[in-house]
Amino acid sequence: MKPLEPPDSHYVSAASGWLGLGSWQEAASELENVSPDAAAHPDVLEVRYEILAKAGQWELAADTALTWINKAPEERGAWIKQAYAVRRKPGGGIVLAKGILTAAQQRFPQEPLIAYNLACYECQLGNLPQARDWLRQAFKWGNVRHLKQMCVQDSDLEPLRSEIAKL
Repeated sequence: MKPLEPPDSHYVSAASGWLGLGSWQEAASELENVSPDAAAHPDVLEVRYEILAKAGQWELAADTALTWINKAPEERGAWIKQAYAVRRKPGGGIVLAKGILTAAQQRFPQEPLIAYNLACYECQLGNLPQARDWLRQAFKWGNVRHLKQMCVQDSDLEPLRSEIAKL
């Protein structure tokens, strides 16, 4: 995909900056300046997703992530974020989100964040042996220390909290 050019790249950068400062409203305002030709660029879609997620607009966030996947199927983050939004949108849920990440895992078989999120979903579904297996895979493919820190803070993994250090 061709990189965004100015001024669109500047609007996306400014929107990202506003997100970093905690203002999704200002970020949305900046993104409104992007030209119609650039509106479906993966960089724009990624920032639009973040704005919608911060605003709690999960249905629109899920739709945006799906468009992002269709434009850039090689972007692992788009798959993870679509699953995240689908889990939270009305009519969505963990089972649907798990389906998205299961497909993503086939496409990216050693992506630690996909395995990590599948562990979260399995844990919430009560499938603790599968959750343990996915966590072990995430630890094998990713930064173990960082992932274990995430585990300690992630309420989805509460049922396995006492075991995580041993995995």
